[in-house]
Amino acid sequence: MTRPALMISAAHKSSGKTTLTLGLAAAFAARRVAVQTFKKGPDYIDPIWLALASGRPCFNLDAYLMGEAAVNSSYARHAAGADLVLVEGNKGLYDGLALDGSNSNAALAGQLGLPVVLVIDARGMTRGVAPLILGYQAFDRTIRIAGVILNRLGGSRHEAKLRAVIEHYTDVPVLGAVQHDDRLAVTERHLGLVPASELADAAQQVRALAAAVESQVDLDRLQAAAATALPVASEAVGPPSAAGRRLRIGIARDRAFGFYYADDLLALEAAGAQLVAIDTLADTRLPALDGLFIGGGFPEVHMAALSANTALRQALREAIAAGLPSYAECGGLMFLARSLRWNGRCLPMVGAIPGDVVMHERPVGRGYVHLQETGEMPWPGGGPATAVRAHEFHHSSLDNLGPDARFAYRVQRGHGIDGRHDGVVVGQLLASYAHRHSAGPDGWAPRFMAHVLQQRQARQRAARPSRHEALAA
Repeated sequence: MTRPALMISAAHKSSGKTTLTLGLAAAFAARRVAVQTFKKGPDYIDPIWLALASGRPCFNLDAYLMGEAAVNSSYARHAAGADLVLVEGNKGLYDGLALDGSNSNAALAGQLGLPVVLVIDARGMTRGVAPLILGYQAFDRTIRIAGVILNRLGGSRHEAKLRAVIEHYTDVPVLGAVQHDDRLAVTERHLGLVPASELADAAQQVRALAAAVESQVDLDRLQAAAATALPVASEAVGPPSAAGRRLRIGIARDRAFGFYYADDLLALEAAGAQLVAIDTLADTRLPALDGLFIGGGFPEVHMAALSANTALRQALREAIAAGLPSYAECGGLMFLARSLRWNGRCLPMVGAIPGDVVMHERPVGRGYVHLQETGEMPWPGGGPATAVRAHEFHHSSLDNLGPDARFAYRVQRGHGIDGRHDGVVVGQLLASYAHRHSAGPDGWAPRFMAHVLQQRQARQRAARPSRHEALAA
């Protein structure tokens, strides 16, 4: 499969790569180009913005969690209907955990045959931009740097100097030069960018980025560079479909919760889920549900509104206590706990988990985690030896759990709930700090759906009159 495609990477983190990728996606979409975006690594917030900019769901590519074959398959599947593919890297082009660079942006670009556009934060730079570019070219000759976009320029004179230096010392084309403009910055807070779902002017901000890119980046040359992408040898395989079976799965999707991998939602639907949106801030009743999924988000930012919605908190607490199969990740765990403490305030939450959440200034758990399932895991299909690769990024801790707390995972790497365990189990609820990705070997979505189906069938059997009762009637 070959599609015009580019890797948008940077010399180092915080170069403005995300805002430029947003502007590129929106500018091409405004030209009626069907743009498919991908984000490298474990990230929820950037994909929300990229989906808004392109008008299509953004998918994550994470070789560490998914494996190389699943990355290729997901890329081939979702890029198939696009006119242009933009893959936004994370960190710098050659940065990564492994000494050999096997999990870097460069490695992903090589794996998918992508030419690279390097975003350079040009603040304070003049002649030094040349050895930077030459060094990035020389470090790995298999990586094709198709051009650079100079970002955060200090004016037209600064731009002219940099263009002259780059033209004199290198053979790398300058595909764009974007002037510094504070109005184009996307708001950040303790876990990165503020999600687009929380900002009333998010669409307007994306349009402003598109206008800035349209006027300062050569989109035609960029599209020509994308046409040099190499074919990806992979079959576009999707998750197996559970045809004819529909289970109603409530999913919290609002300003407080929105951290969901697009692949996971497709996998849930393929496994038989009918996803039913729940607004935890506005809804006062739960719809009829077979199961519940509350992903990550920022419950601490919206804790007052969440706590004030006493009717929904009670409905959730009663449904989970009655055995509703439920899965919560990170922010979902925080919401389902007894209370949440942050910035000197402590407010009641749902109370389905007998523990209290406390926010801290510094991250408690951050990075990839390795877990091993225990016999307490409520989902079918695994076992005590089942290994799980996941990701965590949380500033909170879950405190005051009793000594009889049950955990679905032992932590082999990472922090989880207490440094040794993650995945607290309460009845049919599993809540963890770990974010799992169903694409690739993990496959958590069909296992959760099998659990939901088992519980529904058990309820139906319990509600069915016995043969003796039927004869007596």
